[in-house]
Amino acid sequence: MAGSTDFDLYRPAEEHDMLRETIRALAESKIAPFAAEVDEEGRFPQEALDALVASDLHAVHVPEEYGGAGADALATVIVIEEVARACASSSLIPAVNKLGSLPVILSGSEELKRKYLGPLAKGDAMFSYALSEPDAGSDAAGMKTKAVRDGDFWVLNGVKRWITNAGVSEYYTV
Repeated sequence: MAGSTDFDLYRPAEEHDMLRETIRALAESKIAPFAAEVDEEGRFPQEALDALVASDLHAVHVPEEYGGAGADALATVIVIEEVARACASSSLIPAVNKLGSLPVILSGSEELKRKYLGPLAKGDAMFSYALSEPDAGSDAAGMKTKAVRDGDFWVLNGVKRWITNAGVSEYYTV
């Protein structure tokens, strides 16, 4: 059966195909018209964020119990890929929302999940992921930034460089 043209093992589910059609249409109509301007001006693609939020496609990976769509990894990648077809810069909105929020989803307390994932799912907040450092680049094993507990607080000490969506995100994962 592997040689058969009707072998569907690797064919995406119908829901994924419908999602691709939806996000492609959105990207072509609402994101692509601003792509050259975004790149030429080196600015944040606010039009893309607004369009993605209005269509609930900015953070599809957020679990349903926190107000998200609960989309699987393939659906998330489809959103990122289709936005990137229209504007590579804009694709970092859903990509970094996932990258920055994944530690909260996987390891956060219930309190943290409710506090941060709800606003993300509603489109009231965005995540950034602060990894790059002067001496380590994006090598996580080479990071020198440390968080040290000081009473009821944590003191964060280090230097970061090139934080995607810095200045527009409400939440930063370090």
